[in-house]
Amino acid sequence: MSDLKQLHALLLTSGLSQQQSSTSQIINFSALSDSGNIDYSYRVLTQLPTPTVFDWNAVIRGYSKSRNPNRSISVFIKMLRHGASPDYLTYPFLAKAWARLLKRELGVAVHGHIVKAGFESDRFISNSLIHMYATCRDILYARKVFDKIATKNSVSWNSMLDGYAKCGDVASAREVFEMMPERDIVSWSSLIDGYVKDGEYGEALRVFEKMRVMGPKANEVTMVSVMCACAHLGGLATHGLVRQSLELFREMQMIGIAPDEITYLRLLSACAHGGLVKEAWHSFECIGKHGMAPTSEHYACMVDVLARRGQVEEAYQFICRMPGDPTPSMLGALLNGCTNHGKLGLAETVGRRLIEIQPNHDGRYVGLSNVYAVSKRWDDARSLRQAMERSGVKKTPGFSLVEIFGSLHKFIAHDKSCPDSEEIYGMLNVIVNEIRSDSDSRDQEYFL
Repeated sequence: MSDLKQLHALLLTSGLSQQQSSTSQIINFSALSDSGNIDYSYRVLTQLPTPTVFDWNAVIRGYSKSRNPNRSISVFIKMLRHGASPDYLTYPFLAKAWARLLKRELGVAVHGHIVKAGFESDRFISNSLIHMYATCRDILYARKVFDKIATKNSVSWNSMLDGYAKCGDVASAREVFEMMPERDIVSWSSLIDGYVKDGEYGEALRVFEKMRVMGPKANEVTMVSVMCACAHLGGLATHGLVRQSLELFREMQMIGIAPDEITYLRLLSACAHGGLVKEAWHSFECIGKHGMAPTSEHYACMVDVLARRGQVEEAYQFICRMPGDPTPSMLGALLNGCTNHGKLGLAETVGRRLIEIQPNHDGRYVGLSNVYAVSKRWDDARSLRQAMERSGVKKTPGFSLVEIFGSLHKFIAHDKSCPDSEEIYGMLNVIVNEIRSDSDSRDQEYFL
């Protein structure tokens, strides 16, 4: 701006400040350039005896995207008082200002000016009105403007689609989407974002998958919405779409979205769900390569990946090499892996370590007791129960929640406080008798 001001000063001192072309360029640059000054542009405008519509539009547009969009209306009023006639470019800038301010009543007033000026059929102006009304959450009036457009272009369709999506009416947004003669990346992204904002994450992912097959290539806006839908990749893994989550991560990197610690945490979770050890190691190593330090959650996920695949010895060595002490969640994942894959010797070591770390946690005693029961080490199971009792640790009773007609009912073993207990336990006995197996009764005794 300093160079521009010097140029303007030179024009003033040389008597050339009234030359329309030079002054208009100064107004336009200072109003619209990122390095400009909209207030300076306005001061230059007011010094002109007969500003052109181009000059007025530049300042109105500059204020519409500034920190103070309200100034757009004051400049517009000054324009009218000056005797200048707005053109088809003036009104979209005003509509943008009202959309930013959420001033529907001012937008309606400008809409009245548009009708009086004979610009109601202008498609460019109508598109801006759709956006303005939808942003102000008057989606019905936005639709009226949309329906009056004789020849709709892609901006018309996308504005209406985005309006419905932003107002939470994804059903209408989908209807508009299906009616569109052509769909571009804006169309797909708006629909996906609409489903995300409405909490329909599964549908957002299905639309994304459809876009990948038949639509345009995803851009950063699309990927951000999809990442939100799958909770930074975790949601995809939860739904069994592990490979898709890794492919989504690669696409995210290709378009320049830098992964953070949460992204890698969700990636490791996805690998755990899919049993992808190689991919998990790659993701874990990338954390350090990108200048981040793995957290205890990253280590726990890596242990979970290895333990689920039965690589429990490797998981145990990984824990021993890590900086700091292992957390209960890491050892818990390892204990489950050892138990599930029959590595009972290591399971006992891990189980005892968990009790040392959390001596008052009943679940830790339960885990080790189950290991002894699987190994049929009844004396050790009995000793563990006695140690648990001596420590004053009581097992939290398990309970079930059943929803009946919108109300939750809690049931605890041997609880007879419910008025219908007799009927409930009668039915329970019928079910138990039907599913009772020939398991050794001593096995049952030592599973706490």
